Amino acid sequence: MRQGHSGGLLIVVSAPSGTGKTTLCRKLMEVEERARFSISVTSRAPRRGEVDGEDYIFLTEEEFLSQIDEGGFIEWARVHDHYYGTSRDFIEDNLKKGIYVILDIDVQGGLQIKEKYPDTILIFVMPPSLEELRNRLINRKQDTVEEIEKRINNSYDEVRRAPEYDYLIENKDIEVALSEMRAIITAEKCKVRKQRRI
Repeated sequence: MRQGHSGGLLIVVSAPSGTGKTTLCRKLMEVEERARFSISVTSRAPRRGEVDGEDYIFLTEEEFLSQIDEGGFIEWARVHDHYYGTSRDFIEDNLKKGIYVILDIDVQGGLQIKEKYPDTILIFVMPPSLEELRNRLINRKQDTVEEIEKRINNSYDEVRRAPEYDYLIENKDIEVALSEMRAIITAEKCKVRKQRRI
């Protein structure tokens, strides 16, 4: 499905855990009226303060596997011992309405989406350093020491795959990163308009 026909954009934002990608996506939606966050579906339990239907759609593993069998996801993956996926209906309905759909997902999922939707904009958000990333994960106090180490190890793999993405943003300062992300969207909107005129 080509997404440019109605002005909608499919934007994947990936980054190692703790890089600030979710905060960046939320700030983007505050300033881009057509931007809408795609809420991922997951089989993991909610973290403290997370709300079903706002942060994630929480399913049991059995429910998630049933959705896979029914073709309900445009992508899904097993990450950190849990399933995560993106609803096919949500994405396609919003693209038809001209919405900029923002997906906050891992590299594996982002590349799956790009295969199915070639016009997808892939943005990778880098931490200033892996030491800074470790500090952010510790300071947010959401994960055990073992989970933090697992996330750091997974970060190495994700960073190695960053060159497969279209754009790279280093998140030293959230406002600078937001400005860069908005510039990417502006450029991509112009590209879509140009393609439609030809």
